[in-house]
Amino acid sequence: MRAICLYLHIHQPVRYREYSIFDVGNDSNYFHDHYNGRQSNERIFRKVADKSYRPMLNLLEKNMQKYPGFKVSFSITGTWLEQAEKWAPELISQIQRMVKRGQVEIVGETYYHSLAFFYNLDEFNTQVEQHTHKIKEIFGVTPQVFRNTELAYNDNLAHWAEEKGYKGILAEGWDKILGWRSPNYVYRPSGCENLKLLLKNYRLSDDIAFRFSNRNWDEWPLTVPKYQNWLNMECLRGNLINLFMDFETFGEHQWQDTGIFSFMNNLIPAWLSEYENKFVTVSEACDISEPISDISMPETVTWADTERDLSAWLSNSMQTSAMNDLYNMREKLLATKDQDLIKDWRYMTTSDHPYSMCTKYWHDGDVHAYFSAYASPYESFMYFENVLRDINYRINI
Repeated sequence: MRAICLYLHIHQPVRYREYSIFDVGNDSNYFHDHYNGRQSNERIFRKVADKSYRPMLNLLEKNMQKYPGFKVSFSITGTWLEQAEKWAPELISQIQRMVKRGQVEIVGETYYHSLAFFYNLDEFNTQVEQHTHKIKEIFGVTPQVFRNTELAYNDNLAHWAEEKGYKGILAEGWDKILGWRSPNYVYRPSGCENLKLLLKNYRLSDDIAFRFSNRNWDEWPLTVPKYQNWLNMECLRGNLINLFMDFETFGEHQWQDTGIFSFMNNLIPAWLSEYENKFVTVSEACDISEPISDISMPETVTWADTERDLSAWLSNSMQTSAMNDLYNMREKLLATKDQDLIKDWRYMTTSDHPYSMCTKYWHDGDVHAYFSAYASPYESFMYFENVLRDINYRINI
């Protein structure tokens, strides 16, 4: 038996607007879309829904109807669900149908797609519980497998997940950690007894997520026969291939005219046509075999940027200052018991915000700029800090 575990992450942040210092103390509408700026949350969500969410969900559902053995796992942030409820509720209904069919598994994470685990464990627990409640409310299921924001993972997170009773946890299959080992097996986090560790096959995942439309890539164009040959070669190094990527790979990062939808639509039946090939959910992947060995990641590993660490969010003084300022006000904030204020603050914990303050160069810098709703990292930081000033003002009035 050879299995692909296809996991797609669905997320949209609630972006703060171009919030001026002159707004502080006068206007606490940090996110409202009536400002109609280029970072308008509604405009961006509707655009991505048309380019990515609708066509890809349609493709997936049609293949599930054709092939009962085709299965996918989604992680869906609370911020995405809130926006979909307002602007595209039919997307949620479509995912509900897939879950009910038993062909989609929902993965647990933080509600606000935050880095709270690295700043305040109580806040992290709260956001995970909020997400679990939201997923149960909408889809009628409780996540059994966990992924932290941006696959940010270390041994301490694994111990937390073990204590919480999760069946499995996802992480990046980074060469510096794996060494000679293959990501194509089930592993056990160091120090855990029951938790399974699933590692992303980043080469095969990134061939689709990042390189698919790159005409300067030696392997362009990527065809289904070529990719299936690579899959078959990888299966010689283990029978589980974890393809983890953003949902928006399809239609937003890789546009429709690149052929990305046709590629995926043809890959699914091509893979299933071979004897004993399967698609599995993350829980099913955990059950494929007993862990072949333990893996320790004492330092945090993520799926972002060349370094695969937290530097995408915490590599300069603006980012570290913004996050410290944010989490340092939590105790006073919660003491207000003002639920609207607390929710505004939690929107600010979303990791996309410090990501937009990154000042890296070359390819990584281009990626950060592409995903940012702001003219520069410095403007993002300025608006962020202005919002925190107003939140602090509201705490103290």
